[in-house]
Amino acid sequence: MTGENVELRLTTAEALVLFEWLAAAHDAEQLIVDEAEQRVLWDLESQLETKLVEPLMPNCTELVDAAKRAVLGA
Repeated sequence: MTGENVELRLTTAEALVLFEWLAAAHDAEQLIVDEAEQRVLWDLESQLETKLVEPLMPNCTELVDAAKRAVLGA
């Protein structure tokens, strides 16, 4: 296995929906995974957290709802 990076492209809406899902699953300990999978999910959540400002905004819930609608094309 090489140490090369893999780049993913997400819209802001997709990133916000993914971040919220990861954070909720992490907090509820709902993901049954092994240690390596858990580490990758935590790292992904952490990377998204550094890129998104929406989770820190007071209207975050409304922003997540709007992001979900955008992802669904509604």
